[in-house]
Amino acid sequence: MESILVTLPDGTEKIVEKGTTACDIAKEISPRLAQSALAAKLNNEAIDLAEPIVSDGSLKILTERDPESLEIYRHSSAHLLAAAVLELYPETKLGIGPPTEQGFFYDFEREEPFTPEDLERIEERMREIVKRNPRNYRVWLPRQETLAEFREAGEQMKCELIEEKTDEDSISIYKTGDLFLDFCRGPHVPSMGRIKAFKLLSVAGAYWKGNENNQRLQRIYGTSFFNKKDLNAYLLRVEEAKKRDHRKLGKQLDLFSVQDEAGPGLIFWHPKGGVIRRLMEDWLREQYVARGYGLVYTPHVARHDLWRTSGHADFYSDDMFSTMKLDDSDYQLKPMNCPFHILIYKNGLRSYRDLPVRLGELGTVYRYERSGVMHGLLRVRGFTQDDAHIFCTPEQVKSEVIGCVDFALDVLKTFGFSTFEVELSTWDGGNSEKYAGSAEEWEMAENGLFSALKEREIDAKIMPNEAAFYGPKIDVKLVDAIGRPWQLSTVQFDFNLPRRFALEYIGEDGKAHRPVMVHRALWGSVERFFGVLIEHYAGAFPLWLAPVQVIVLPITDRQNGFSEQVQKQLLAAGIRAELDPRSEKINFKIREAQIQKIPYMLVVGEREAKDDTVAVRHRKRGNEGTLSVEEFITNTSSLIDSRVTTD
Repeated sequence: MESILVTLPDGTEKIVEKGTTACDIAKEISPRLAQSALAAKLNNEAIDLAEPIVSDGSLKILTERDPESLEIYRHSSAHLLAAAVLELYPETKLGIGPPTEQGFFYDFEREEPFTPEDLERIEERMREIVKRNPRNYRVWLPRQETLAEFREAGEQMKCELIEEKTDEDSISIYKTGDLFLDFCRGPHVPSMGRIKAFKLLSVAGAYWKGNENNQRLQRIYGTSFFNKKDLNAYLLRVEEAKKRDHRKLGKQLDLFSVQDEAGPGLIFWHPKGGVIRRLMEDWLREQYVARGYGLVYTPHVARHDLWRTSGHADFYSDDMFSTMKLDDSDYQLKPMNCPFHILIYKNGLRSYRDLPVRLGELGTVYRYERSGVMHGLLRVRGFTQDDAHIFCTPEQVKSEVIGCVDFALDVLKTFGFSTFEVELSTWDGGNSEKYAGSAEEWEMAENGLFSALKEREIDAKIMPNEAAFYGPKIDVKLVDAIGRPWQLSTVQFDFNLPRRFALEYIGEDGKAHRPVMVHRALWGSVERFFGVLIEHYAGAFPLWLAPVQVIVLPITDRQNGFSEQVQKQLLAAGIRAELDPRSEKINFKIREAQIQKIPYMLVVGEREAKDDTVAVRHRKRGNEGTLSVEEFITNTSSLIDSRVTTD
C-alpha cells in the first residue's frame, strides 16, 4: 500500500497509508481529540474529517477551540435548517444557505409566507433531527444525472448554481442522512448531533442572487454556537441591539427621517439631528485645518466623460445612477469626490515644494443602492463623505499614511470609542480584470501600507483580494458599546488615477514626475457615522454632542418666570437649554426628559426660585444636589469644553 507523509502543527511527522482520513489520524493521536474534532485543515484548506488524504501535506485537526470551526459549524447549521424545512414543508424549493459572521441563513422559495409560529415549528424539528444525529457526508455524483434529478424535483435554483459553478463530469453533493442533499463544497461537521445550541431569529424577503429582477425568496436567519452559554449571551446582545436601533431612536428623539414622497435612501435631518451634525462637522473642519488640509467644495454633477477617464464608468457603473442628458452632453451624479479633487490639483502647475497637497471635503455623493439593502442611515442613496485626497511623492507616502491612521484613531477617541480592529485589503494576483495597475505597482503600494502600520505597531488582518479596484486599503473598524464592529475609516493607496489623469509635479531635478494619491475617509459618511453614534450611545449622547443639554423643569406655574431667567442664562453661556413650562406634575416632566435622554434636568421649586438655585438631576446618576445657577453653568461649560464622552 502506498504511504504518504502528514505533518502536524507541532512539527510531528506521521507516515500513513494513502487514503487515511483526518478522523483516523485524530483517533491515533487521542480518543478525546477524535471525539471533539469537527473538521480538519489540509495544507491550510478546510476538509471533512472523513475525506481521504491522498498526498503529503500539513494537517490540523479542528475543534471548538479553533476560530475557523465556527464557520463550518454554522454552515452545517444552515443545512440542518434546510432539512427541517423540507421535512415540514416538502413543497419548498431551495436557494443558498451560507454561514455568516453572526450565524447563518437559508433562502427558500415557497408560496406561503413563513410565520413566527412556523419558525418555532422549524426550530423544534431541528432539535428532533439533532437527536436523530444523521451523518453528514460528501459524495461525488455525475453532473448531468444530478442536474436531471434536480430538474425533475423542480430545484431550478440548484440547477443554475451547478451550471454556473461547475464544468467537471462529477460534482460535490452533501447528504444529511436520507433527509436532504445539497450541491455544496463543504466541509461540514460529521453529524447533526454535534450542533448543540442554535436559534432561528427572523424571516425576511430576498431575491435570488440578490437581483430584484429574479424571483422573490424567503430568507430564514438563525445563529448557532458551540454551547448554550455563548448562544444566550449573543441573544442578549441582539435584544440590546434592538433597543439601540438607530431607526427607532431616530424617530423617538426626532433626529432624522426618510420620506416616502421624496424616495428611499434619502435622509432628512431634523433640527436636533442637525445640531449633532453641525458639531461633528465643526470639529472635523477644525482638525482639517490643524492638520494641513485645504477645505474644498465641489459640484454634485459632472460630464459622464469624467467618470470614463477616472475608470468609475467601467469598474463602478452598477453603483452609479443613470446619466442625465443636458444641453452639451450626458451628465452624471457623482458617486465619488476623487475626480473633482484631481481637477483642483490639475488647475495649476505643482512643484515638489508644494507636495503633499491635502484636499478635504464634506461632499455629498449619490450611489444606486438596491431597494432591498437600504437600511436607515447605514445604507443610503445620498450621503456626505468626509472625503480627503492627498497628492504626494512616493517618498512621502509612508508619513502621509501614518498621518491618516493617527487621524482615524483620534476620531475614535474623540467620539468615545476605545476598541478597534484593522484590516489590510490586498490583491492576491488573481482576477486581474477586477483591478487596475500592474503587479509591480500593487506590490509597491501594499508595501507602503504595511510599512505605515508597522511604524505604528498596529496589527492588521490581511484580506486577500478585497482591495479597491485602484489600490490596496487600510480599514479601521470601531467596536461599539455592545461589542459590534463597524466599518468606517478607510485609507486607500491609488497609483491608478494619477496616471489616468496624467497628474504631474516638477521635481527637484526640474523634470516632470507623477505623484501618488492617498484616499482617506474617517467616518465613511456623516450619515453612517451618525447612525453608529446613535446605537453606540443608545441615543444618550455625551454632553458635548447632546442636541438638548439641559432642560429646566418648574414644579408649578409660579416658578415659570424664574425658570425662564435660568434658561436665558444657560443659553447666554452657550449651553443648549430648553424649558418645560407645562402644567404637568414634576414626575411626568422628569420622565419625559428621561425618554428624550437629556443629560441634565434642573428642577425649580419655590425654595430654588427664592434662593436663585436649581436642583440638579442627571439622566443616569439621578439627584446631584442643589447648586447656584452660576455654579452649574461653570461646571457644565467645563464638561462641554472637554468633550467628555462618559456620563
